[in-house]
Amino acid sequence: MLVNEKFRELDREVPGQVVGMFLYIASHNPCHKMAVEEDLEFTTASASRNLKWLTIKKSNGKPGMNLVETTLETDGSRRLLCHLTTKGKVFIDQILSILND
Repeated sequence: MLVNEKFRELDREVPGQVVGMFLYIASHNPCHKMAVEEDLEFTTASASRNLKWLTIKKSNGKPGMNLVETTLETDGSRRLLCHLTTKGKVFIDQILSILND
């Protein structure tokens, strides 16, 4: 329950899919958005929408959680690479601390 509360400190309405996506990215940091879609069985649209919650701005233009950044792969493939922000790294450390207590 404490982990859920930690997420709710950042956004009271955070969906479970967003939490799952963050934990996936944190455990595979960095990872491709396509890998997230495949492993979590998200549609492309669902993955994009959930990823927006974790970045700087949600799809609706409201502030996001700023836990994840995305960049385009430099190999020319145009694949989206997801990685934790500094805030995301601190946040996952806090979650791990809760889980290890």
